[in-house]
Amino acid sequence: MDEPLGAAEAWPAPGKLNLFLHVVGRRDDGYHLLQTAFQFIDLTDQIRFFRRPHGTIERLRDLPGVSPAEDLALRAARTLAEHCGEAGGVAIELTKRLPIQGGVGGGSSDAATVLVALNELWRCGLPRSALLELARGLGADVPVFVGGRAAWAEGVGERLTPVDFPERTYLLLQPDAGVDTAGVFQDPELTRDSPIITISGFLQSGGRNDCEAVVRRRQPAVAEALDWLGEVAVARLTGTGSCVFAAMPDEEKARALLRQVPARWRGWVVRGLNRSPLEDRRLRERGRIRG
Repeated sequence: MDEPLGAAEAWPAPGKLNLFLHVVGRRDDGYHLLQTAFQFIDLTDQIRFFRRPHGTIERLRDLPGVSPAEDLALRAARTLAEHCGEAGGVAIELTKRLPIQGGVGGGSSDAATVLVALNELWRCGLPRSALLELARGLGADVPVFVGGRAAWAEGVGERLTPVDFPERTYLLLQPDAGVDTAGVFQDPELTRDSPIITISGFLQSGGRNDCEAVVRRRQPAVAEALDWLGEVAVARLTGTGSCVFAAMPDEEKARALLRQVPARWRGWVVRGLNRSPLEDRRLRERGRIRG
C-alpha cells in the first residue's frame, strides 16, 4: 500500500470564477493586458500525496486528454523539487471534480496546490513570495491560487490586489463544448480596448467578459447556455472556458433551477469564497508537522 506523505487527508484545489474580464490593451509581445476579479468557489479537485524515492515524481491516475508531459501538477512538483534541491519524491493522486476546459482554473489550481502542499510536506520552507515567483512561471492563473485570497488582477494577470467580494451562491453550468483559449485571444473581433476601471467602480456597477462575444460566435452551445441562464439571472462566461454562471438569490432557488437544467449540460450549485480552502488545509498540516 502506498504510504501517505504527511496526513492522509486530501488537499483541496478550488475552482475560481472570473466575476468580470476586461481586455484593456495588448503588449508588443502579443500578450493581452487584462482587468479581472478572481473569486474561489467551494467546488474543488482533491489531491493526495504519497512517498516515493528521491527524484521520482509521478501521478497515480491518468487525466483524460492530458499527457504526463502536459500535466501542470507534475510540472509544479518538478519545479519545486529543482528549486529546493533536497526535496524528496512524490506520487500525486488527483481526483478531478472541476470541469476540464471550463474556465474555472482547474489545472492552474492543481498546480498551485502541489506547490503549496509540497512546500510543507517536503519542508522546503519557502515563503509565499518565493512560491508566487515559481507560480508565475507555470501560468498566469497559478499565482492567485497560491495567494489564497480573492483578488483584483491586472497586467497579464500577475498584479494581484486582495479584495473581499460578496460571497454569493452561484449556479454554474457547463455545456458540452470546449473553448480554445488561444483562438479566442487571437480572434480579430475580440475587444481589446475596454476602458480601465477601478475596484470601487466594479463593485458599484459590475463589468462584463470581453471574451463572451467571441466565444458565443465560436461555440453555439455556450451561447445557448448563456441565453438559457440569462432568462432568470445575469449570466456570465468565466474566463475563456465553456462554463457560464449566475448569482442566485439563495441556495434553495439555485437548487430549484439546477433541477431544470437540460440533461445535456453539467451543473453545480457553488458558493463564492474570498479565502481559499487550500490556506486552511496548509495551516492544519503545518500544525501537524510542528506538533
